[in-house]
Amino acid sequence: MCFVMGTPIFDGLKQQASFYLKEKIRFARLVLTDVTPVQLLVEEVTSGNPWSPDAKTMGLISRSAFDCDEYIRIIHILHRRLSSFEWENWREAYNSLVLLEHLLTRGPESIAIEFQGENSIIEEMLALQYIDEKGFNWGLAVKNKAERVLKLLKGGTFLKEERERARRLAQGIKGFGSLNRYLTSTDNEPNIFRRCNSQYEKYTEEEREYPNQRDEEEIKLVSSNLLAER
Repeated sequence: MCFVMGTPIFDGLKQQASFYLKEKIRFARLVLTDVTPVQLLVEEVTSGNPWSPDAKTMGLISRSAFDCDEYIRIIHILHRRLSSFEWENWREAYNSLVLLEHLLTRGPESIAIEFQGENSIIEEMLALQYIDEKGFNWGLAVKNKAERVLKLLKGGTFLKEERERARRLAQGIKGFGSLNRYLTSTDNEPNIFRRCNSQYEKYTEEEREYPNQRDEEEIKLVSSNLLAER
């Protein structure tokens, strides 16, 4: 049987083969290295995807950031993405800014301190000029996101107000039902993520958002789905 290049069947087979290869590489990294599902997820959502990280995925990552080991992995990836910023790979930087903004308002407070050294790099992004074939001004979108992140990184009243606003929003969503799940401390429920006491003690019981076992399963599922879409 012969498949002609450029046909829907050929393109479909090519996409399936690509996904299969990526899944094999992902599985090998999980088994053979110390990489974690959260780390893979952060790498995928801050890549050059034409779509930005969604709220659910960022929520899983921000909750994971309260674990010491995952925190280090997450900020390392973001530092690497931002420090390697190039105009032709602007989507990586933009997706990283989207995730960084979420972490600044919903993750550990130390995130703001961690990324103050990236101010000059983020300021470079303000000059991006790009309008796509549909007429959307991505340069302006990147500029607006960069300006907001820079303002959050300054800390002070603005950061506190935005964190409080995010906290109230999360509580409101939680009050409506099942969109947010929080880990409650019981002797019978396994805590698969170690707690970092130095950061943990700063938060009230309602603000502690350590991922539970279902979160870990969702991280793996979301990561696989993202790979399938690429």
